[in-house]
Amino acid sequence: MAAAEHARDPGQYYFPHGSRLPFYGSVSLFVLMAGAAATLNGAGAGAWVLGLGFVMLCVLFFLWFGTVIHENQAGLYNEQVDRSFRMGMMWFIFSEVMFFAAFFAALFYARQLSVPWLGGEGEKAVTGLLWPDFDAGWPTNGPGALSPRDDGSYEIIPAFGLPAVNTALLLTSGLTITIAHHAMKMGHRGMLKIFLALTFLLGFTFLGVQAREYGHAYHELGLQLGTGIYGSTFFMLTGFHGLHVTVGAIMLVVIWLRCLKGHFTPRQHFAFEAVAWYWHFVDVVWLGLFIFVYWL
Repeated sequence: MAAAEHARDPGQYYFPHGSRLPFYGSVSLFVLMAGAAATLNGAGAGAWVLGLGFVMLCVLFFLWFGTVIHENQAGLYNEQVDRSFRMGMMWFIFSEVMFFAAFFAALFYARQLSVPWLGGEGEKAVTGLLWPDFDAGWPTNGPGALSPRDDGSYEIIPAFGLPAVNTALLLTSGLTITIAHHAMKMGHRGMLKIFLALTFLLGFTFLGVQAREYGHAYHELGLQLGTGIYGSTFFMLTGFHGLHVTVGAIMLVVIWLRCLKGHFTPRQHFAFEAVAWYWHFVDVVWLGLFIFVYWL
């Protein structure tokens, strides 16, 4: 009770006390990283330890975010806490921008610099030194013609097929979450629930289409993660984006369930805004992927 009164004072910042979750989170991350290292090094129990770490991390998220939701509903957060949440989300999205910027930079370096140099173009050309017959055209799977096919060949996924369908799905989801946000601010709860549900349904549909695309690439096109530089950059970029869509869709489901329970008001709904920011970020990254990975 004293903590609640302390938090409602606009001049005071709420600090939780006595939580064991930070310690549990450290243990969860240690188990997860130990399992990943063991799996990569071929240890027999590595996959089990990795799975345990992943489950522990999921439990951590459930408990920690549940605690934050309970504290918010109890009125323990003032405007200063709200501002700190907004700053934290902004920096988190910035870190995600830099994460994808690194992969786009790797794609640019390979496509515009490294591959042309191997083909004899530019001041660092190495024609005849390593691979005399190397074709510097893009996309390429490298001088070794790496592919599961016997002749080393592979096929790319055309941009105006399933990728175009996924682009339409994500752009539409950006529109539906914007409509849901406006409905939230206007107090139209029915419209909010409908368009928020449409948003995460579009997100999960996107993932289904991407899974089909991956299956087609792996089993019919000879395009895999190990298919040279093109395969590795393609699956790293699209795969990590798919992971972000998965996380975003799960967050949208949680926010939708909170809306069903009557959480949020037209003036107080930062959790909704944070997820909306994240979802728009996912949309923008996909546009970059569609243009520079699939199309050009």
